[in-house]
Amino acid sequence: MTDIKELLLLSFRRDALKKIIFSRPVGSAPEKISARLCAHRGRRILAAELSLPGNTVSQVNLTEDGIGDFFDKYAGEYRQINLLTHLGDAEMKLGKKSAVVLGGDRLLARLSGDTPSFEAAIESLERKKSRMLSGSEDFLIKLGISDKSGRVHDKKQAKFRQICKFLEYVDEIYCELPAKGEICIYDLCCGKSYLSFAVYYYFTAIKNRSIYMLGIDLKRDVIDFCNGMAAELGFSGMQFITDDITNTPKDRTPDMVISLHACDIATDIVLDTAAKLSAKVILSTPCCHRELSTKISAPELAFATKYPKLRRTLSDALTDALRLERLAALGYEVNATELVDPEDTPKNTLLRAIKRKEASAELTEKYSALLSFLMGENADGYIGKL
Repeated sequence: MTDIKELLLLSFRRDALKKIIFSRPVGSAPEKISARLCAHRGRRILAAELSLPGNTVSQVNLTEDGIGDFFDKYAGEYRQINLLTHLGDAEMKLGKKSAVVLGGDRLLARLSGDTPSFEAAIESLERKKSRMLSGSEDFLIKLGISDKSGRVHDKKQAKFRQICKFLEYVDEIYCELPAKGEICIYDLCCGKSYLSFAVYYYFTAIKNRSIYMLGIDLKRDVIDFCNGMAAELGFSGMQFITDDITNTPKDRTPDMVISLHACDIATDIVLDTAAKLSAKVILSTPCCHRELSTKISAPELAFATKYPKLRRTLSDALTDALRLERLAALGYEVNATELVDPEDTPKNTLLRAIKRKEASAELTEKYSALLSFLMGENADGYIGKL
């Protein structure tokens, strides 16, 4: 264990670390932990993802001071640890009596010698993290994210990171979309459509695919702006309409539905609409969660809900959990993860759903029972709003 820990810290300091993976858990430990070297606000960090029950993921960012304690906390809970670096790999396997480290001596010698520069500067790591966009893309300039030289405006840095991170998630699910032909995408409650333009650019400019994208929102001035912007950019496959999302056209089955920060119950309607249209992929980032906070009436949770602050916080988590349970009942494989750093925005939960099978009567019954538990007689009113 000590050997792997020392190699991890040394490869982190030398900017040679690619990834460390904890697998084959013992007992109730997370199914897997995967951590990689990256940069955040000018500092090296180890970005760790813990795979938890229910297809959920917890993310932890660690500075060098916290890596040792994190390793000590989890290392003994796994039978295997793989350390991957630019200079070679090492593997720890836990047997019945002891731990065996393979490749450790060779890797230590390489890390201790004169190593080449692996783009060690934090600036280089930040450039890697960005990702698929540089800031100089025409749509970012015209949307006011970047200036004419392609430099992202200081006040738009958080928005730029949000767009880039969302595209990373789109890239992850790309294999779930049709391999040939036109891809159909709906952006429901699209607002000013930063994501629509970014996603359209990703598919047409990066993936060289033909796209039909429809954006829907109730604000006519916003829709007029978006249609004008699409025309100015030459994004001929984009169309925006002013309407309630409950009136989303049903003449096509969208391959993907996206939505960013649809307010409160609007997110539920987005998800319900996407599911009714049999969308293959759904990516949604909720906004506020007032509905459940005003309706929750579970006596078993009164010890927490009697405090307004805790009631709101608990309702946030429960609302998104209910949304995922409903989608799971409708045949989707679901997950929840962070979209961006909480320092950028507290509205940073991304709900992801991929259609895998038919709806389940058993899971639907479970969902209804959860609603009744949390909302009592208010449950029917909640469902009615969908």
